[in-house]
Amino acid sequence: MADGNGPTDTTGPDQSEDITSTHPTARHLRPSERSSRAGPDSRPLSATFPTEAHLPYEVVSYGPDIPDERVFRLLGNVEGKRILELGCGAGHTSIALAKQGAKVITVDPSSERLDLVRAAAEREEVKVELHHGDLAELAFVRADTIDVVVSIFALGSVEDLDRAFRQAHRVLRPENHLLFSIPHPAYAMIDPAADDPMRLVRTYWDRSARPWTTTTGTGADRPRTVSEIFTGLCRANFRVDTILEPEPAADAIRSAFWSQAMAWVPATLIVRARKEGI
Repeated sequence: MADGNGPTDTTGPDQSEDITSTHPTARHLRPSERSSRAGPDSRPLSATFPTEAHLPYEVVSYGPDIPDERVFRLLGNVEGKRILELGCGAGHTSIALAKQGAKVITVDPSSERLDLVRAAAEREEVKVELHHGDLAELAFVRADTIDVVVSIFALGSVEDLDRAFRQAHRVLRPENHLLFSIPHPAYAMIDPAADDPMRLVRTYWDRSARPWTTTTGTGADRPRTVSEIFTGLCRANFRVDTILEPEPAADAIRSAFWSQAMAWVPATLIVRARKEGI
């Protein structure tokens, strides 16, 4: 497993369809084998998911208490593909992809999280290339060399999301996908850990950052509206082909992240966009 160091600066600037009625929905969710009575964390989900989640190393998970790649099938066959992961969590996504035959590169600003991935990859006997750096600074990757860019909840903490989109576009091969999940902006309107989790505490248009601290680093959740995300992708020359707001299954076993508010408000937004142009 190779390690690398991301650069501190980069060069100059880089320059919809609805899902079909046959697309699998969250009502096909298979119950988790784990549960917890601990209740939801008061921090934004981007602070702790997926780093502190109990997730399998065999499949990509997109968010707490929703279906995974076995249901959504957004990645397809990844064997032999070169995949760049933005934000590593504790390594569940990168290891799952490596086990399926992908050549995985992961970049993360937290050396502590990279240490978690290194240890997990050694236990699972797979290779993952690790880079320490900002998620919007990808100059260490050559243009048009990546088959898929994937990110699970990490882009919610990126200050310059438009730049991250442009950098992802630069490194992707033509017609290939950027696939990411982030905390749903509607979920930022409530406090799921409060006595009344459905009481509104922010407006949907409140862009103020929500700072957080964990044992693996500090950051801030930066809520953006769905329209801002969609527009940023279009300006970066992506064509959005999938937007999902998964609904939890009514009879699933709940994780430690579960709040009853998730039955009323989507907690996760999943977006897949295809690179257009050069």
